[in-house]
Amino acid sequence: MTAENKKIWLASPHMSKEGYEQQYVQEAFDTNWVAPLGPNVNKFENELAEKVGSKHAAALISGTGAIHLALKAAGVGEGDIVLCPTLTFSASANPIIYQNATPVFIDSNYETWNMDTNALKEAFEKYGERVKAVIVVHLYGFSADMDKIMEICDQHNVPVIEDAAESLGAYYKGKHTGTFGKYGIFSFNGNKIITTSGGGMLVSDDEEKIDKVRFWSTQSRDTARHYQHSELGFNYRMSNVVAGIGRGQLKVLDRRVAKKKYIFDYYKKELGDLDGVEFMPVNDWNEPNFWLSVMTLNGEVRPIDVMEALEKENIESRPVWKPMHMQPFFEEYDYVGSDVSEKLYEDGVCLPSDTKMTDEDLERICEIIKGLWM
Repeated sequence: MTAENKKIWLASPHMSKEGYEQQYVQEAFDTNWVAPLGPNVNKFENELAEKVGSKHAAALISGTGAIHLALKAAGVGEGDIVLCPTLTFSASANPIIYQNATPVFIDSNYETWNMDTNALKEAFEKYGERVKAVIVVHLYGFSADMDKIMEICDQHNVPVIEDAAESLGAYYKGKHTGTFGKYGIFSFNGNKIITTSGGGMLVSDDEEKIDKVRFWSTQSRDTARHYQHSELGFNYRMSNVVAGIGRGQLKVLDRRVAKKKYIFDYYKKELGDLDGVEFMPVNDWNEPNFWLSVMTLNGEVRPIDVMEALEKENIESRPVWKPMHMQPFFEEYDYVGSDVSEKLYEDGVCLPSDTKMTDEDLERICEIIKGLWM
């Protein structure tokens, strides 16, 4: 395969050059800790909690599982309403249904692309005490305006669950995303900024709740000589082998964030002056991890033109998330807002953001895109 047609991914796993991941995994094999739980799990929890500034963490098999157990820990159940951004991946909303609760989707604003606080206020006015939790997403690694969101939710005494699946390593006003709400969740899926191949983490300062999540995630097995279960359990606990990969990846998180920022800045410099092109906003209070570089197109060149041109050259790109209120499964649920999220979906395209890309790769991508304006 030549440099001209080599595959460029949107975002793919990137192991450390030092081999940290292999060292921890080999240690798990050498000590026969290949079953669920073990030293890597405990240390990964402690190391990630320390990294983001949270007191406690529970390592789970996915970010989706972490949201599910956060909702359960928050007491969300049948008949309750959970407010959730509409511009997100379905994993943010699916766990609401797992708990037999009802999602109400909230629009975005152009200032952050994240949850619109005016729409959030409107939803609280509409549903009042039926709202039992608010899920906030930090889209593509860019933080929501947490001060305003927390102020609104605190006024209503409703817990916030931060879906920071895409934003590990991002900050809001100097503090890690995922640590403002009662619960924060991170994802280590294969396309995330660091990966365990698959996995997630739930963080909280509430030790009792994290202990309960660990209990639920290991099938709610009571302390007894025999197998006894007094509560519904889930098979959600991370394995010791997978946690070893995560420990190694955590060592290079800052390096990955720096590369993601480099990629974003490169695109903005090369493509930002093209007619109709705008990039996700970086606010004064926002230090993103730039997980994906995303631009909108408001001129004659449309997102599909960019995606098809790149696809012809063996380069992966994607549309912006299709809003939840437009999804066939979720269209029956209420939506509060205007058309901001729909417009971002229609106009947006996610550019290749793989941290293994070279300058030659970036130049190749930009030349293909620029060619659409000629």
